[in-house]
Order: sequence, then structure tokens, then C-alpha cells
Amino acid sequence: MNISRGLAVVASAVLVGGPVLAGCSAEADDGRTDVVASFYPLAYVAERVAGKHADVETLTRPGTEPHDLELTLHQIAGVAGADVVVYSRGLQAAVDDAVDQADPEHVVDADQQARPLVGDDPHWWLDPVAVAAVAAAVSDQLTQADPAHAADYAKNLEGFRADLEKLDRAYRQGLADCTRNTVVVSHDAFGALERYGLTTVAINGLSPDAEPSPAHLRELSGLIETKGITTVFSEALASPELAQTLADELGLATAVLDPIEGLSDQTADQDYLSLMRANLAALRKANDCR
Repeated sequence: MNISRGLAVVASAVLVGGPVLAGCSAEADDGRTDVVASFYPLAYVAERVAGKHADVETLTRPGTEPHDLELTLHQIAGVAGADVVVYSRGLQAAVDDAVDQADPEHVVDADQQARPLVGDDPHWWLDPVAVAAVAAAVSDQLTQADPAHAADYAKNLEGFRADLEKLDRAYRQGLADCTRNTVVVSHDAFGALERYGLTTVAINGLSPDAEPSPAHLRELSGLIETKGITTVFSEALASPELAQTLADELGLATAVLDPIEGLSDQTADQDYLSLMRANLAALRKANDCR
């Protein structure tokens, strides 16, 4: 870890903010590579690629909506002192600002890596193919920061890629023959499903807290009737109220898709792969896939 750089940021913050950091102290360098990841999917990628050679810190606490993240001064210093920083520009403004301020030597912008595969969709991690591209970039930066363990990073990347390829095949095969191919979701976080032949229609926009207009709800009701949709999906870490209300009004079932932005108390014993498989099972049931 670049302790001197991190301490410099802490010192600067103390000069500006006084005793805010009174309870914060720098940790000793244990020789392991320090990785800071902005939220859960990136932390999972970093952990899979780094294996036993790195300590991975996640800036977004479990159960917290990533879009709402505000960094503490200690976390800002952590970004500055990390050996490798992994984030997704445009998703969390506070992290973008911290990275711009720290200008770390080894950094991965996951959005930049994923954009050629998913376009403007900020929820790239729901596409296993995009995750594989991000993982390769993380491996490259870890290797540059810690060349002594380059062979292990390459081996870990190979194993992770195999898991992602298996997941991609499961989605392709599991969604290849379905009665319906349109999915109604609470907010526009599941565009990656288009890779597998599904069209997603959101009750809200990109923000789970947005309120849909009456005109949009009327249009959505007509689409549900036309397409024979039977299920409205709410999502983990967000209120199901709007999806439940729409389902009740139209006599539809409800189910949950997890955008996998973070873990919660209910999913603390799961990981990215198991949550993606649970999403697939829910989609297959709702769309009557064979």
C-alpha cells in the first residue's frame, strides 16, 4: 500500500476539516497488495483474480444503494493509498471525484472496459461477457503492481473466466426457448438480458426511486396485456411497493430479480455467480421457458 500517499490525503483533509479524523490511523504495510473496489461486483472480481495475494476493501457497505454513496475522509485516503483501484466511472460520483483527486498509478475503470460490449448500460456486471473483460483488466493492473505474483493472477483469471463462460452458456441455453421474451422490471437495470434474447421494460427509469408518469403506466399496462406477461419483477435493495401495486392492479404475480449491486442480510452467504443463477431461475419461471 502507498501509505505515504494515503497519509498525505489524510493530512490534507485534517487541515481542511479539523479533528474529523481523530479516530483514524494508517495501517501498517503487510506486504500484500491493497485493492480498493467501489462496490460489490468489482470487489468480487478483484477477489477472484487476486486470490490470496491481496486485501480487497469495498467502499460501499452491504445493504447500501451504491448510487447514494458518500465517502468518508478515511475512504478517500484509502483510494489514494491503494496499490490498485477498481471503479466504474459515472456510477458513483463520490468515487469518481476521489479517483480524480488521487490519480492512482494502477486503476481500472470497469465502465470503459465494458462499454464496447454493453454500450451505455451502466449495469454492465449483469453481463458475464462484460465481467470477463473487466476481470482481464484487473489482472493486468495487479500484475503491473505486483509482478512477483503474475503467474497466480493469470491462473486465477483463467479459472474465473471458465466460471463466467459456464454462466453465459447457462443463460443462453436457459432462455433460448421461452413462451415470452419481454420482462417487466422495477427499474432499468437489466439491459444486459438483451444478449439472451429478452426485452426489458422498466416501471421506473435508471433510478429505482423515480416515479413513473400516468401515461407510462397506461402504456405499460397495454404492453403487459398484449405480450401476455404474467410477472412483475421488483428487486433487492429497493422497495417492492410500486411493482406490487402494478401487479395487484393487473392481477399479476410478483418475483424478485437481484441487480447484484451489493449483498444484503438475506444474501450475505451468496456471491455473484449464485445470485446470477437465481436470477436465471426466476426469469425461466416467469417466461415459461423450456
